[in-house]
Amino acid sequence: MIELRDVSKRLGSRQILAGMTLAVKKGMNFVLMGPSGSGKSVTLRHVIGILRPDQGVVLVDGQEVSAMDNKQLMALRKRMGYLFQNGALINWLSVFDNVALPLREHARLPKSELEDRVQQVLRLVKLDHAAAQFPPSISGGMKLRAGLARALVTNPEYVLYDEPNAGLDPIISHQIHELIAQVRDELNVTGLIVTHSRACATQCGDRIGILENGKLAIEGSVAEMVQSEHPLARAFLGGGSD
Repeated sequence: MIELRDVSKRLGSRQILAGMTLAVKKGMNFVLMGPSGSGKSVTLRHVIGILRPDQGVVLVDGQEVSAMDNKQLMALRKRMGYLFQNGALINWLSVFDNVALPLREHARLPKSELEDRVQQVLRLVKLDHAAAQFPPSISGGMKLRAGLARALVTNPEYVLYDEPNAGLDPIISHQIHELIAQVRDELNVTGLIVTHSRACATQCGDRIGILENGKLAIEGSVAEMVQSEHPLARAFLGGGSD
């Protein structure tokens, strides 16, 4: 379970989070929405320990992230995958080697076991045919799927998704949404998803929270949020497929 309890964070002169409280239960996809600069990505960075709160606590399975030393943080991050915007692949590595990178850096696996694991996740995201290709030669949707495979290759309990369909057309976006839901359902992975997209929120999410002024202004199930008359729910979820 991921929890933020009354978390506040100032970056420079800006108050980004101001009493942010959030609970993401195991096995669910929780979607964070809100205006640009409202603290969505900053929330993800607190969960993975890149940022530490000025006030409040961040907990993963009851352990306080900000109290962890470097060794404990590394152990936590091995339990988490992170899908960056646009996949964030390394251009001079093949798709296979991009996906294998976390295993080579953090796990001591026999070559055959590493190769089997990489091929397994590439098949899951339907990229096994592209293992030998390089990022400049593949589409944006394929890059994102490769990024997801890399996030999953260590068998994480949690995956943090930062704008997983940014810049993709509706058809490719829908495929990514289906993959994120499949990861939750088949692998029992808990997801925390940052997005501006109504389609992503409603197709991937179990619960949706919308940030305003550094904290959750409204939260509920997908059905509750789509039907809500709250102005923020109307603004982000009130219609269309984007």
